[in-house]
Amino acid sequence: MRGRAIKLSAPRRLVGDLMRFSIGVPRVTVQRQMNLRELLEARKAQPDRPSWTVLFLKGYALLSRETPDFRRAYVKFPKPQLYEYPESVASVAHERDYEGERAVLLTTIKHPERRSLAELGSLIELARSRPVLEVKEFRRALKIARAPGPIRWLLMWLGLNLGQKRARYFGTFQLSVYSGLGAESLNPLTPLTTIFNYGQITDEGLVTVRIHYDHRVMDGANVARALERFEAILNGDVADEVRRLDQAAAHREAVSGTAT
Repeated sequence: MRGRAIKLSAPRRLVGDLMRFSIGVPRVTVQRQMNLRELLEARKAQPDRPSWTVLFLKGYALLSRETPDFRRAYVKFPKPQLYEYPESVASVAHERDYEGERAVLLTTIKHPERRSLAELGSLIELARSRPVLEVKEFRRALKIARAPGPIRWLLMWLGLNLGQKRARYFGTFQLSVYSGLGAESLNPLTPLTTIFNYGQITDEGLVTVRIHYDHRVMDGANVARALERFEAILNGDVADEVRRLDQAAAHREAVSGTAT
């Protein structure tokens, strides 16, 4: 049966290149059934509820701040070694319409552990709403994707294996979630040390959370303990920050009323 050949677009070449370098990572998955009732109730009490993406992103950044393994990467230049970063850089996947197709593009957020929930939400919303070519990371990635294969692969290899450059261009961890579409990814690939995702959250606050990690950098028992700590951070520090959103809103209203 005769079909038709379809030329690879820049976004498809970009995904292909990422998979080229991801496929060689010895990735293992650990998951935990979490009860996030405290965070769920705190979120329900807000008139402008922060997205679950923002809440999980902040929690994972706080987890990474206290867990050095999550800020490390396996690099090959000048020799195979682990490289540890002082802070995290989050890599967030976005689905955007570009030249007639749905493209998966990535942005990075530096030191998310030090940013407020509102700031994280604004950065993610900007990446999802601004014209594609007005987002620096999107524009750079699409430009590189149009270069010949050997040039793209050399640039990506250098970016992933030069410790000082890796976090800047790729991040230290990645978040990629489909739960809003009623689906879950069981085996996501990334060249980064960890990628995490979560499933649908029940009315009781139950949710399955997975961390997919590079076994060259850390071991499963450490990840299992980190998932337990992750649950505590979400129900603790992150839930507390959500509750403080009420106080911040009340303060703004008071200041506005005084000014008028």
